[in-house]
Amino acid sequence: MNDSSWGAPPQAGYWGPSEQGSAQGAGPVGPAYDAHDAQHTRPMPIVPDGPAHGGDQDDDRGAARLSGPPVRDDTPSTGSYGNPSQKPQEPMPSAAPQPAPAPKKSAGRDLGAAIGVGVGLGAVIVASLFIVKAVFVGVVAVAVVVGLWELTSRLDERKGIKAPLVPLAVGGAAMVVAGYVRGAEGAWVAMALTALAVLVWRMTEPPEGYLKDVTAGVFAAFYVPFLATFVAMMLTADDGPRRVLTFLLLTVVSDTGAYAIGWRFGKHKLAPRISPGKTREGLVGAVAFAMVGGALCLQFLIEDGTWWQGLIIGLAVAATATLGDLGESMIKRDLGIKDMGTLLPGHGGIMDRLDSLLPTAPVVWLLLVIFVGSG
Repeated sequence: MNDSSWGAPPQAGYWGPSEQGSAQGAGPVGPAYDAHDAQHTRPMPIVPDGPAHGGDQDDDRGAARLSGPPVRDDTPSTGSYGNPSQKPQEPMPSAAPQPAPAPKKSAGRDLGAAIGVGVGLGAVIVASLFIVKAVFVGVVAVAVVVGLWELTSRLDERKGIKAPLVPLAVGGAAMVVAGYVRGAEGAWVAMALTALAVLVWRMTEPPEGYLKDVTAGVFAAFYVPFLATFVAMMLTADDGPRRVLTFLLLTVVSDTGAYAIGWRFGKHKLAPRISPGKTREGLVGAVAFAMVGGALCLQFLIEDGTWWQGLIIGLAVAATATLGDLGESMIKRDLGIKDMGTLLPGHGGIMDRLDSLLPTAPVVWLLLVIFVGSG
């Protein structure tokens, strides 16, 4: 998830304080124009009327005088232009300096919208998860298709890479269904057929860029739908809904712990070249929160699970969620964007919500199979 996830202020970042460097999708580095500065600039001195050209007054237009009389305040009191009959011109009082207003903190992401969208998505997921399993599989398939659309669109816009969306979308949805119906074997077969479809589909276009387009297509097929099939495979167990809920809760808890500890105590950057907002202290918070959450979930949600197994799963979730977040940050930095999309107000795009979930799914699935079986 991106640096400002879960309501983090943009200057704090998702893992802790961050420098406002060259952000993804931001303008050039340097001091930005502030509208408030225009209200507190020094007033220009009042220059008396005089001839437009000629005379000494032309010597200092727009620059300090190199020779001649001193500046106005040091001019002898014989009048503005040396006429003794005129009184010396009084200098205009300068405006009293006004205290600069306190800088307004950028609101960054709309926190209210982010909370509302998060609660709405959570309600849909939980309702579909515990009422009809097939509906939840459909929710996962829709998320996969939208995520593929976002990823391929950004690749095309920023890099000119045209990964074929149609075979990816059809194959991705089929991959999720195959994983639910036929397990790991079905997921692998669907993945292979999707990759083949990408290779063939791209042949209908000119050969220029063929290799980069199909490479990006195969990568997208693995990155989004194939990893998502492990969520559908978790659901096939007798306690499948509780396994999926554990997977989702631990990822969210890891994310929350990273933000809470990193925002309060974060000082040491974790990966400044990839995601400057993440700190080592935030990573410690993610590990601690996820391990405690894992112990509770395995003890009370998963049949035949024990607390020490939850500690291991929690540690693994913190590691994979962090790597997934950094991985997508790397992609977005390469593309020069901040978010993958704008579909979810306050969150960005679907891919900005899936970044830590996708690589975590196969790890949680595998550890649960090892600890409590696939049943």
